[in-house]
Amino acid sequence: MDATVVEQAVRASHTALGKRQKSDGHWVFELEADATIPSEYVLLRHFLDCIDVELEQKIGVYLRRTQGEHGGWPLYTDGRFDLSASVKAYFALKMIGDDPEAPHMRKARAAILHHGGAERSNVFTRIQLALYGEVPWDAVPVMPVELMLLPRKAFFSVWNMSYWSRAVIAPLLILAAYRPLALNPRGVRVQELFRRPPATIRDWIRGPYRSVWGRVFTGLDKLIRPLVPFIPRSVHEKAIRVTIDFIEKRLSGGGLGAIYPAMANVIMMYRTLGVPDDDPRVVQAWEAVQGLLVVKDDEAYCQPCVSPVWDTGLSGLAMLEASTGARGVMPAETAIALKKAAAWLRERQILDVRGDWAINAPTLRPGGWAFQYENDYYPDVDDTAVVGMLLHRIDPEENRTAIERAREWIIGMQSSNGGWGAFDIDNNMEVLNHIPFSDHGALLDPPTVDVSARCISFLSQLGHPEDREVIRKGLDYIRSEQEKSGSWFGRWGTNYIYGTWSALCALNIAGISHDDPMVRRAVAWLESVQNDDGGWGEDCASYEGAPQGLYKESLPTQTAWATLGLMAVGRHDSEAVRRGMAYLMQAQDDQGEWHEAPYNAVGFPKVFYLRYHGYKQFFPLMALSRYRNLADSNSGQVEFGF
Repeated sequence: MDATVVEQAVRASHTALGKRQKSDGHWVFELEADATIPSEYVLLRHFLDCIDVELEQKIGVYLRRTQGEHGGWPLYTDGRFDLSASVKAYFALKMIGDDPEAPHMRKARAAILHHGGAERSNVFTRIQLALYGEVPWDAVPVMPVELMLLPRKAFFSVWNMSYWSRAVIAPLLILAAYRPLALNPRGVRVQELFRRPPATIRDWIRGPYRSVWGRVFTGLDKLIRPLVPFIPRSVHEKAIRVTIDFIEKRLSGGGLGAIYPAMANVIMMYRTLGVPDDDPRVVQAWEAVQGLLVVKDDEAYCQPCVSPVWDTGLSGLAMLEASTGARGVMPAETAIALKKAAAWLRERQILDVRGDWAINAPTLRPGGWAFQYENDYYPDVDDTAVVGMLLHRIDPEENRTAIERAREWIIGMQSSNGGWGAFDIDNNMEVLNHIPFSDHGALLDPPTVDVSARCISFLSQLGHPEDREVIRKGLDYIRSEQEKSGSWFGRWGTNYIYGTWSALCALNIAGISHDDPMVRRAVAWLESVQNDDGGWGEDCASYEGAPQGLYKESLPTQTAWATLGLMAVGRHDSEAVRRGMAYLMQAQDDQGEWHEAPYNAVGFPKVFYLRYHGYKQFFPLMALSRYRNLADSNSGQVEFGF
């Protein structure tokens, strides 16, 4: 392959990504979910009676554009019909003012009714409908606020749930206790979305049952429901105080948990409790929600959260790879830019807040990074490992203190099976995913291969001999999780290509032989799913049983992951990698950037998918730069964890 052409592609991409760096040193790209979040944002404004007509019209444009050919709304590009997303989008569009008899609304309504009607939507959608009086609160599983009083050892304790579940549930329990009714100034209703009048429905809680436990817990729901009103008033009031204290302790400029559903629930909670809109807590909560909006000339949507730490860590690694080596691009100027990024990141390391993770690690010192600008109670090890690897490569001496605190925290967050969850230790009480409230099956944060691989990569890159046992346990976990195909499941990125790339990077830096059978099987799988055009692509439907590693087209992001994985284990001069590089260069535009519409990540498999707009920029740059650098290398060995 012509080295000059590769170099031109690297330089163009380096310039394009460099221009996107903010003046204070960080990067942040759009983070898009499905129609659910912008729809809920519209419903929130109508709940409060603070309608912004111009903004809502732009959100309407977005919702109409993302409607599928099947009449409803999918969870990702070209995805199948999703009932709950469709109910919310229809409701939001009707709120905005769309005529129910307009063709797109009639088509959506017909699709919703064909798939069982709004009565068969998921728990979170039925809660939204209950807040508007469209369904009775009996449509929602029993979730008494007294749950917040249960200790860690209690089976149904919120401390046995994931961070995102705790953050969303806490204010939701207050709402369920008070059962407020939305102001709904336009009086919009959606009874036409139900097959049966909601008042006549008696089987609201009916699965999906993923095991016998689902039926057991549904029976328990029926047993507990009539007993809730008899909970002593003193206990009930104490539970409300404890819940509010839990929430307010965790409020910040980033909002509760720095995720939209929790943030919106807090705003509705304060309105329900009679807290004035000009109260500093309410003002701060509303500003946090407003910070999630992406408003363009012709349309707008609401992000589920923001990703500046993640984007900065990954952009920094790509820029670093491009600027180093014999043909490094603008090394002096890039070093200055990355020093600025490192300083920005160091300022956001969480060193003095013992977050929820401390319930399982009471003696562990804080030392992690959160995903968002501000979310001190909920750092995650994935961001921490990526930032740690970047700081170590930029300047291990200047960043020594930050790196060592990150190392200490990551080691302390290892789960008993050798893997790492994203936010908690041993958050794996799987039976909880069968309670009626968890019809989405995403209540927990168990260890995953991709997160574990990042932690192994970070610790191996640092190379402390005393960490070998921690790394060994992690490697044993990764080995045990390999699929029969040779791939690894990707929990936080789509999907088996993401998981396999992550694992191969870790195996390489941890010293596993490139000829290990585990590695050879993974390489064979990656090469088997390469497309004729030299690229790779994977459908989000692979989370729903579709074939692993396949899609109707190649995508820059997944091509970068696949080639980075192959290069990590010594295949940089293989035909597969050369073809992958050719695809990336062919797909690059004149400004040095790449374009792809499909979603490339996942919040919760089968439930909530994500599109990181930055992935298509920094991962291809990282891959092309790595390819160039390995071509100039004497050893051909990737010497870093990422």
